[in-house]
Amino acid sequence: MWYTYTTQKSKGKGPHSGTYSFSHSPFFFTQSDLLDYPKHYQRWEKKNMAKPYNSLSCLVVSFFITLLQLITPSQQENITPPPLPILPLPNYAQLKWQQRELIMFHHFGVNTFTDSEWGTGHENPAIFNPTRLDANQWIDTAVQAGVTLVILTAKHHDGFCLWPSKYTDHSVIRSPWKNGQGDVVREFVNAAKARGVDVGLYLSPWDLHDRTYGLNKEYNEHYLAQLQELLNKYGDVKEIWFDGAKGSNAPNMTYYFDDWFAMVKELQSAINIFSDAGPGIRWVGNENGFSGSTSWSTINRTLLSIPNSNVDYLNTGDPQGTDWLPPECDVSIRTGWFWHKSQAPKNLSDLLEIYYKSVGRNCVLLLNVPPNTQGLISDSDVQRLKDFRSAIDTIFSTNLANNCSIKASSQRGGKNGGFGPEYMLDNDHLWTYWAPRDDKDDHWIELKTKSKPLRFNVVRIQEAIGLGQRIKMHEIYVDGKKIANGTTIGYKKLHRLEKGTVSNAYSVRIKIIGSRGPPLISSVGLHFDSFGIQMGR
Repeated sequence: MWYTYTTQKSKGKGPHSGTYSFSHSPFFFTQSDLLDYPKHYQRWEKKNMAKPYNSLSCLVVSFFITLLQLITPSQQENITPPPLPILPLPNYAQLKWQQRELIMFHHFGVNTFTDSEWGTGHENPAIFNPTRLDANQWIDTAVQAGVTLVILTAKHHDGFCLWPSKYTDHSVIRSPWKNGQGDVVREFVNAAKARGVDVGLYLSPWDLHDRTYGLNKEYNEHYLAQLQELLNKYGDVKEIWFDGAKGSNAPNMTYYFDDWFAMVKELQSAINIFSDAGPGIRWVGNENGFSGSTSWSTINRTLLSIPNSNVDYLNTGDPQGTDWLPPECDVSIRTGWFWHKSQAPKNLSDLLEIYYKSVGRNCVLLLNVPPNTQGLISDSDVQRLKDFRSAIDTIFSTNLANNCSIKASSQRGGKNGGFGPEYMLDNDHLWTYWAPRDDKDDHWIELKTKSKPLRFNVVRIQEAIGLGQRIKMHEIYVDGKKIANGTTIGYKKLHRLEKGTVSNAYSVRIKIIGSRGPPLISSVGLHFDSFGIQMGR
């Protein structure tokens, strides 16, 4: 039996007794028949809604509705997917770390009281007595500087522990500070937690005090025991610092780094491990705070060792690297790493130079700010950090590119593909980006002022590193004249123009000369740095 339905022209008595004027057999329809069906049925339903339905009519209605859904084109059919990633890729912890840009180190311990950089291991713990120690002031200083991660030297090379370790008495237990009942690590962690700041810890592998140092099995057991204390007792730790520093006369010692790294990851799954060889973050190869002008986040870990890695290789990375291991630039705000009364903080121009050559070269800047003998950050350091933060905010809070039109050589998926150049001017610097077409080799983006001429001396470019680091070489043109060129970009590249301020500019073009796959640019900026001008740069 055929069950057909009434059209406006042929009237029926019910949902299972009328006729529908199809152009052919009722179960072989044109798409237009089915697209017209709902309005025909709605007319009938309005007229006959009080009449009872039987089960067969409901089945027929369901059939038509299902068939209509199957053959109606989806609105999402034309959405273009993102391009394939270029391996290796960063993990979640590495991405979060990279976005911090500026983090802080606190070197504090018996060296603070002996006016030393490296201790002897024979210091009397009684000299450690920071009578006004205030970890809240440390963290407040960090927050004012825009810092979201602070690392503390829980134990330096002298072996003195800033927490009451049960594996040694060479610690705060034997100091007069708080009658031997104090715990610097605990106060530091609590102050950071109260202000929403993440913490990191440094536990020196070299220990000039412990008698087992030089005995491979015994000392590695001792070190792992203290590592477990720190990572079990003090909550979440976001970065742990390892290095291979030791004196030329130190006993031969094999550190069981693989064991240490495995224990760290077992106890703190979201942590980044820093060392010459990672596995989370690599040393940049110097303590000046500078990365190489070429700076890849990729490298081959099999070519690295602690502490004998090639510093040039660490400094530049490797475009063919199989591991994502981004560089961290460590430097102190003073000449020394520990506080010394005779020293003063670096001037603002030096700090800005470091910022451009670290953060502006695809790195995170780890700036050491040492507490003094009172247990406080010195006023001069606090003020210099405020000036530093204010300068960074002043330079980069205004993006002249926002007053420009922007276009590109091509875009993935066409005009409405979701990868247009406009995404380089939004506030997401990771997951929205311009992507060119795969079949194009000539890649460029161009900014044109909408009104008055442009005046700037800093060009900022950022890659969508969540899909890999790609760009090998690029050039910058202003009104058709080349003003700068460079190699890598990575998370952030800052060109502080060597030829000085560009004035009366109408267009800026960035050309990608070489790339590992299609370049993906997440953000661009044109900024004005007046501080370099004031300081005679």
